[in-house]
Amino acid sequence: MKKTNKKANKKALVLVLICIILFCSVLFAISVWEQQQNYRDENTTGTTSATEINSDEYTLNKNIETVLVMGLDKFSENADAETQSYKNDQQADFLMLFIIDNQNETCRALHINRDTMAEMDVLGVAGQKVGTVTQQLALSHTYGNGQNVSCRNTANAVSRLLGGVKIDHYVSVTMDAVPIFNDLVGGVTVEVLDDFTGIDDTLIKGEKVTLMGEKALIYVRTRYGMENSTNSNRMIRQKQYIEELYNITRSKIDEDESFILTAWEKMAEYTVSDCYEQDLLGIYEKISGYEYLGTEQLKGESVVGERFMEFYPDEDALNQFVKETFYVPRG
Repeated sequence: MKKTNKKANKKALVLVLICIILFCSVLFAISVWEQQQNYRDENTTGTTSATEINSDEYTLNKNIETVLVMGLDKFSENADAETQSYKNDQQADFLMLFIIDNQNETCRALHINRDTMAEMDVLGVAGQKVGTVTQQLALSHTYGNGQNVSCRNTANAVSRLLGGVKIDHYVSVTMDAVPIFNDLVGGVTVEVLDDFTGIDDTLIKGEKVTLMGEKALIYVRTRYGMENSTNSNRMIRQKQYIEELYNITRSKIDEDESFILTAWEKMAEYTVSDCYEQDLLGIYEKISGYEYLGTEQLKGESVVGERFMEFYPDEDALNQFVKETFYVPRG
């Protein structure tokens, strides 16, 4: 196990894992729900065969494990009515992929832009594939039952975006949980990064504000009506908010270790996962001592499409990231 800066790395890792541990991983509820449904996802997304990247033969690294975290928001004006088929009303507005290297004992996170144009499956009324469409990645979750089927559809779309690499697990949480957890820690203080004039005049750019209730949701969710309405800009606010939330949460846990259990119980109804309680606990405990390599974003360009914002990853940079992260030379 790597010893360099172990304490600092563990702190950084916990910062990123707050999305899972506090926003997403309501372990007890997940376990009960899956037992009631008698359902267990087989985690078959992706491929384990060898492939060629940049004309050199590589093979997938079998020591890599992935967990996709989704923050779900209500269906909005982004919907394309012409492509709707067995849809629910929740988009995957927040997407973060945790990439765990069990051989080198490292972990990194990929924050994926919800506007990324990606190929996804269109699902029929029984959840079966009836076609494909290229849309904003966030819309992949709107196909299916709003539960495991929709989550797996999003995982499949992320897998395709990354060239077919396997997405082992997923955890989703609805954005309704944000103000609940926010208030549970007593609010989150941030320096407002954008001008919210006409949306919430109490959020003044440059001023420090303690976000309470729905104001926290407005801060992390809003982009339409903003001077800069790109999702890339909103992702900066989300990162800022999560960092501040982490600091407050750690203080709460230090003061009272039972706080984490209270948080899980409060968040139970907002979470869906393909993992059992012991699975998520095992993932957390295993990587809590791993070296954290940081949070990354795909390079690319946000453009105004025919109707909505569209993000196009830089193809060369994307291929290089996939090659370096998920593959090893065939030896």
